Amino acid sequence: MAEGISGNSHPDGWPGQLWLEGRTVVHLLDEQQRPTHMPRGPAKRTGPGFLNPAMAPARTRSVLLLNDALEHDWLVNDNKSIRVLDALCATGVRIRRWRNEIPILSQNRLRITANDLDDFALNWARHSHSAHPPHQPIKHEPEDDRYGKTSNQIFENGLDFRQMDARIAMLETGYQWIDLDPFGSPVQFLDAALQGLSRTGVLEITATDTAALTGSSASSQARRYGAKGIVDVYAHDDAVRLLLATVATSAARLDKTVIPLLALFDGHHVRVSCLIKTSREKASKVGENIGWRIREDDVPYRFVQHPTPEQVKRGSGPLWTGPLWSKEIAGRMTVEKALELCQPSSAELESLRQSGLEWSDDDVEYSSRELKRSVRYISDAADLMSREHLLLNLDALPKWAGVGGAPKLEKLITSLVGGGHAAARLPDIEPLLVTDAPFETVLEHVRNNSTSAK
Repeated sequence: MAEGISGNSHPDGWPGQLWLEGRTVVHLLDEQQRPTHMPRGPAKRTGPGFLNPAMAPARTRSVLLLNDALEHDWLVNDNKSIRVLDALCATGVRIRRWRNEIPILSQNRLRITANDLDDFALNWARHSHSAHPPHQPIKHEPEDDRYGKTSNQIFENGLDFRQMDARIAMLETGYQWIDLDPFGSPVQFLDAALQGLSRTGVLEITATDTAALTGSSASSQARRYGAKGIVDVYAHDDAVRLLLATVATSAARLDKTVIPLLALFDGHHVRVSCLIKTSREKASKVGENIGWRIREDDVPYRFVQHPTPEQVKRGSGPLWTGPLWSKEIAGRMTVEKALELCQPSSAELESLRQSGLEWSDDDVEYSSRELKRSVRYISDAADLMSREHLLLNLDALPKWAGVGGAPKLEKLITSLVGGGHAAARLPDIEPLLVTDAPFETVLEHVRNNSTSAK
């Protein structure tokens, strides 16, 4: 039987097989099938050492977002350190990617705590980090002034491993950054996460209970989120806005206000990243950004703050109706930046191959595509998603426009931009258009560019 995190014994099954995510070597259990590149949807969980490869894009964006906070100093000033907690770190892929892929000039500002209650997963994370330490040594020491010496803590190569209930770990001190990535719904951890943040901090939350968030499981949606949904082309956007509304109203009860930085529906989960600030005045105005999406006859939808009983029947809510992204921060989340931070160099790959990593030229190509997909379309849509916009599903437009077929999405975007409007594609498995053009104007461009137009 493997020892706890304070022991030196390897966990059962170690070292397993090697995989590469970003620039970080990952140890997989032998019974977990070698992942495919760019997988979609939830994967079958094989045990506590399980890695879900479909979450790789979210982890890549987390690297970029944390790096952006350090590079542009929008979270803390004067080159101060940032206390970061992965409250449910599992086998530690995200925390190790933070340590490996954020440039060394910023690394010594990071104070990273990796917490999980599962002994096996945490032991696997620690041994993975020990076997593949950061590319440059981390110079700072553990923060004993915050934690003191405890039996459920071990500090190694710039990571502070702790074995606690996530809710206790989040409340233990004031963090500037908390990542909350549970299995299923995050609601049982939300209050502790908000209380564990400093007066200004970032909260990143993953929710995989998409049946509840989209409304396909109406009872779960009502029970967990106090909302009503409609399963249609706006179900994914509704899911994102519902989770944001839940975070915002929970924060307001604690005199905190929410500023969305990036909020996405990605395959099988919702991921929202928010800047949380303590402000009674702004928290009191949370209702200004909470409302309902009402399906209409003349336009696909309208947001209203207080729906009538008749509108509720064809509406979903209550939802977040304000901006979903930060124009500046999301605008810097480019393909070039993802490759710069997260793609291994040829020399790094050769060194990893010599240490036992089986990584073919095809793997190199596929992993590069995966990094690009992680941030594809984000910078292009950042401006529109930071302000009022119209979201449209391309496949639904021919019926509205009275034409036989929809134009290519890229052609429609080019047409709208040429007409003086802003337009972009939204990252989603569905062909989604975001624009500031009036709906009737969009339909005119659809008719002019339709596959059935002469």
